Amino acid sequence: MKVGIFSGSFNPIHVGHLVVANYMLEFTSLDEVWFVVTPHNPLKRQEELLDDQLRLEMVRLALKEYEGLHVSDIEFRLPRPSYTVETLAALDKEYPGTEFHLIIGGDNWAIFDRWYEHKRILQQYGVLIYPRKGEAVNVPPEYRDSVQVVNAPLVEISSTFIRESLKQGKNMRAFLPPGVYAFILERELYCSSPLRTASRQE
Repeated sequence: MKVGIFSGSFNPIHVGHLVVANYMLEFTSLDEVWFVVTPHNPLKRQEELLDDQLRLEMVRLALKEYEGLHVSDIEFRLPRPSYTVETLAALDKEYPGTEFHLIIGGDNWAIFDRWYEHKRILQQYGVLIYPRKGEAVNVPPEYRDSVQVVNAPLVEISSTFIRESLKQGKNMRAFLPPGVYAFILERELYCSSPLRTASRQE
């Protein structure tokens, strides 16, 4: 079985993530896509992250009706900070016989040489790259057998934009899976000002 690993903070998960994952599932050779929720990304400040369990629950809510899309908390059980190469090695051990492929955006590919043991990832695992605006993807010839550039839809939605909009009390229903939006409203997550009354009543 071929599994795509879509790793991230998902702070919060939004429809852009689902579009990319769904495209990867339907238009590549992947059999499943696993969303690996990262408790602490070494390239991000810890204080920017919502509680780990809240982010994990939001991903569960987002994926519950999607066949072939699953959530994994494997990094919650690994030493922190989390490094992708160690996550992939742990998945290999836990799921022998599964072929894992890493899914990343063109923006991450641009800084891939900063990733811990990035050459090991390229040598041992497949990498699928989806486009990001303003990021040209160049794959060195020696990695073209293991790296695939996928022409997925360009979705310009960021978790940062959603968090900032929620802080301003904006209605972000169209940007978030329904269960996730209801979860955020119920717990007033990311909100430093009261949410609009209309948002609460919907």
